[in-house]
Amino acid sequence: MHSDTLTRVPGLLYGGDWNPEQWPESVWAEDAALMREAGVTMITLGVFSWARLRPGPGEWDFAWLDRLLALLHEHGIAADLATATASPPAWLVRAHPEILPVTAEGVRLEFGSRQHYCPSSPAYRSAAAELTRKLAERYAGHPAVALWHIHNEYGDHVTECFCEESAADFRRWLRARYGTVEALNHAWGTAFWAQRYGSFDEIEPPRAAPGPVNPTQNLDWRRFSSDALLECYRNEKAVLDELAPGTPVTTNFMSMFKALDYWTWAAEEDLVSDDAYPDPADPRAHVNAALNYDLMRSLKGGRPWLLMEQAPSAVSWREVNVPKRPGLQRLWSLQALARGADGIMYFQWRASVAGAEKYHSALLPHRGTASRGWRETVRFGAELSRLGELAGSRASAGVGILLDWDSWWALELDDHPSARMRWRELLADWYAALWERNVTVDFVHPGASLDAYRVLLAPNLYVLRAEHAALLERFVSDGGHLVCGGFSGVVDEHDHVHPGGAPGPLRELLGVAVDEWWPIPDEESVPVRLPDGEAEATRWSEWLEPVDDVETVAEYAAGELKGLPAVTRRGRAWYVSCHLGPAIGAVLDPVLAESGVRPVAPGLPVGVEATVRRGPDAAYLFLLNHGEGAVSVPVPPGTDLVSGDPTGPSLSLPPSGAAVIRHAFGQP
Repeated sequence: MHSDTLTRVPGLLYGGDWNPEQWPESVWAEDAALMREAGVTMITLGVFSWARLRPGPGEWDFAWLDRLLALLHEHGIAADLATATASPPAWLVRAHPEILPVTAEGVRLEFGSRQHYCPSSPAYRSAAAELTRKLAERYAGHPAVALWHIHNEYGDHVTECFCEESAADFRRWLRARYGTVEALNHAWGTAFWAQRYGSFDEIEPPRAAPGPVNPTQNLDWRRFSSDALLECYRNEKAVLDELAPGTPVTTNFMSMFKALDYWTWAAEEDLVSDDAYPDPADPRAHVNAALNYDLMRSLKGGRPWLLMEQAPSAVSWREVNVPKRPGLQRLWSLQALARGADGIMYFQWRASVAGAEKYHSALLPHRGTASRGWRETVRFGAELSRLGELAGSRASAGVGILLDWDSWWALELDDHPSARMRWRELLADWYAALWERNVTVDFVHPGASLDAYRVLLAPNLYVLRAEHAALLERFVSDGGHLVCGGFSGVVDEHDHVHPGGAPGPLRELLGVAVDEWWPIPDEESVPVRLPDGEAEATRWSEWLEPVDDVETVAEYAAGELKGLPAVTRRGRAWYVSCHLGPAIGAVLDPVLAESGVRPVAPGLPVGVEATVRRGPDAAYLFLLNHGEGAVSVPVPPGTDLVSGDPTGPSLSLPPSGAAVIRHAFGQP
């Protein structure tokens, strides 16, 4: 299998979750025929089938799955075969009630939903590995199986468990991390509030307590909880690697998800897959979706990824579930391709008639083939087949955004100067400014190689390790441009404040010291004087003390900080001490200009998204119109793969319109 090919299935993948155990077997053949009609190439099978595959402790039933895989193969459809371990069956829970998870308040959660298990439970892990082994022994090498799908959406409902087994596992994790309890006491700062431990056996999870819990204990708990779920994944992956080598393995992520460190997780996957559910009621949903898709592409260094789940129309779990207007499903699917996906799949194939998701849309809706949704399913399947040559091509970026889950977790702990400093909200405006300028970005861990980028952005880097700061210093000295947001460089990996205060080990590079943090109350703002106008800072500001040869780019224009620098630069290193909202674009513009970073396609109308993927023989320009009106856009000479028509020098895009233009290298 080529390293840039998701599976052995040629072209772009198209399909969705199929749950045939919810239907009489007489429906299965009809489903397979309709899949062929719709152009489906791969189906996810068996995600919630544990109780069907193993009805009791001494029972196994694979005959029905044998017939399903044979049916798919007969119709030329590949299977993404799940290990079915996301929801333990009732008989297992009753035989081992300790499997059920426990909250921080000591409440044991019950059977009756899904993901009802403690990640550290030996009984759960053993049963999951046994099921995975039975599946792999039976279906390794099956001609229909093109991908293995472990579990489903780890952490969706249970990200942590506070039971005694989890406590024991936490203590094992801490011993491995620190070696001695003395090292732990130092890291956790237990001299504060008489929290010193005499042995690891005295440590418990951060359960509900009378007051604030030790922040480093909470940070380590976040690290441990991500790792505990990762151990569940590894537990099954080891079985598949042993018995089914050569078939790729994935587990579906949930976009930019706080609970799990996806840098660590992605390293364990053969390919990255994602579940994404932008809200059709949000007029800016496509910007946030682009952000999530850029992350998915970045997690494996730019390799193509798979959109495993999205909604064909409405979901069922928001307070108000707005459907996708005609054409929006197609536009948003093409957006995932534009940002590096090599497959478009959905939840689910056929709409359920019972259960918690019976009102969730499907490729085959309740009304069946007479529905608008079905017509869009068939139309897009045909369109996707014309884009098959995109498979394996890559998107690239000259701008990187630094993302560290340790920093995210620690930033949002309790008892900080402001609870309004939240990573996703800080990031949103920085990312949106680049999206509006059609500048493609990667996400990058601060400890990774930075050589591919001309500009690095750090909207917030609250936790900063000394070795990561050294990499940033080298990046700037080698000619890169760094823009760092406020409340960065505050603490080390143990959540200890750096000597001398913020921005810690970046103080010399940035040329500033933070004398005092100055959070801005809700409903208030502070004017900031920029070179070409004035903006309003909200949420956050800082009293900065610059050193020599530091330029003040912007200053506070009123309030207690009037006249003090708000934005500074020292050479190619910039510091933004306040939250500027959308006005951050005015700060980034000169950085982009000086670094030589250019838009993918300059001069496009507002609301038109442009990205480029490059293959060995051609480049592919995506143009997506998220606006409400028709627009005319300049395009290079080439071929629009969507319509099949030759292009240039301009193209009209209706609302929700899209073009994918194959053109020669050197064009925009």
